[in-house]
Amino acid sequence: METKYKRILLKLSGESLMGQQGYGIDPQRVQDYAEQVKEIVDAGVQVAIVIGGGNIFRGLAGAASGFDRVKGDQMGMLATVINSLALSSALEANGQPAQVFTAIAMTPVGEQYTKWRAIEAMQQGKVAIMSCGTGNPFFTTDTGSTLRGIEVEADVMLKGTRVDGIYTADPEKDPTATKFDIITYDEIIARGLKVMDMTATVMAKENNLPIHVFNMDVKGNLKKVITGENIGTVVTP
Repeated sequence: METKYKRILLKLSGESLMGQQGYGIDPQRVQDYAEQVKEIVDAGVQVAIVIGGGNIFRGLAGAASGFDRVKGDQMGMLATVINSLALSSALEANGQPAQVFTAIAMTPVGEQYTKWRAIEAMQQGKVAIMSCGTGNPFFTTDTGSTLRGIEVEADVMLKGTRVDGIYTADPEKDPTATKFDIITYDEIIARGLKVMDMTATVMAKENNLPIHVFNMDVKGNLKKVITGENIGTVVTP
């Protein structure tokens, strides 16, 4: 398989792990993700993954319900660890080695993240799953994934979502929304599109990290992105 990228940062939303459930982790969805990831690792791609925690707990929503914001965000970080452990378990059950890294000390649940250990794991053929976001409150996992993508020198950040790219408006709410094939960071900011939070968008722009948004819930799409098929939306500096 000829691949377009050699090292990627794959961002997965916590909500997507729910599958058809209203909460928690759908084992079939995690299995589908694990199979897709193994397929591209087998093709020689080095893979790092960041997963959100919204299927379990979202810090911002917790703060709105009366939780202290810092503690709420820390609870959200722990939710990302649960999701990371679930995905690593599914990968290993498929014969794909994986290593969970945590931004805050959490031995023996995962190894504390450093750039060099994550790169070393990928070079050894393991999937590096990086949890806890940035390890700091007030930063989303979108910002965490952008930061990690830049740190581990990924060729691209692949943002796996429930929709097949970036639209002029939310396609689930506005039937007249039209899809972009390519868009710049400046246009995302000018249009106020909710691709990622502003901090993550500006960080990616300033560090020239391209982003490819696609529908991860369709099996086979990750391979299509890796091999250069024209699906989803590419965000360029």
